[in-house]
Amino acid sequence: MADRKTDAELIEHNRFAWNRLSDEGILWGIPVADDAVERARNGAWEVQLAGRSPVPHHWFGKDGQIRDRDILCLAAGGGQQAPLLSAAGARVTAMELSDAMLAKDREVARRHDLPLRCEQGSMTDLSRFANDSFDVIFLPVAICYVPDAHQVWQQCARVLRPGGRLLAGMINPLVNLFAENDGTTDAGLEVVHALPFVELETLSSAEREAAFKRRIAFVWSHTLTDLVGGQLSAGFRLLEFSEARRTDDRAPNINKFTNTYIMTAARLG
Repeated sequence: MADRKTDAELIEHNRFAWNRLSDEGILWGIPVADDAVERARNGAWEVQLAGRSPVPHHWFGKDGQIRDRDILCLAAGGGQQAPLLSAAGARVTAMELSDAMLAKDREVARRHDLPLRCEQGSMTDLSRFANDSFDVIFLPVAICYVPDAHQVWQQCARVLRPGGRLLAGMINPLVNLFAENDGTTDAGLEVVHALPFVELETLSSAEREAAFKRRIAFVWSHTLTDLVGGQLSAGFRLLEFSEARRTDDRAPNINKFTNTYIMTAARLG
């Protein structure tokens, strides 16, 4: 198409889109309550990769301990996971594409005097970090907002220490067979997209222009080969696998019948 954007332009577009979503009060941009931070200081911490269930502590390492470990919360802004892990004693770096989402991490950290390092940038470029910088990378559902999952896994492998953990939440790509809906009708169970699904390629030029003006965040479905096989190709070994259902109100009706999120815990080497 003549109006095709580069990957870098689309990622920058998604930055502005997520700034808008953050300002509108999206679920993933609501900072944690003060008492949750205090509980985390006392060892009672819970974080989510996808869905409502907390990530088992042993996913972070065999002993389940995170104190004094270096954790990169990648594409995890919104004042939720990073401040809690910091309050629990980890040395946390929050890297987030959206300025507005990252500002919420900074605000929670300021309010609770947490030593949280905040970096604005895309998960597709971790060049600011040296090799072997982190013990854990915590990546909630966000890889659908970049075009190349393999690039992300390779970057993660470089900045993790040998034996480090990659914890990732992802949308099951099969969900993208269907159109999204608000759950108020029975629509949404008819297959309408071929996979791998690239949202921009389903829109006419006029629809694309309107979507850009509305600052809609564009997604790429990837494949299970990209999402799981890509981790293995980057040198990770899969340790744990889990599923959950979406928690927002813009899920396809398939969410009523089956799990729509997948979560993996993998070890480098």
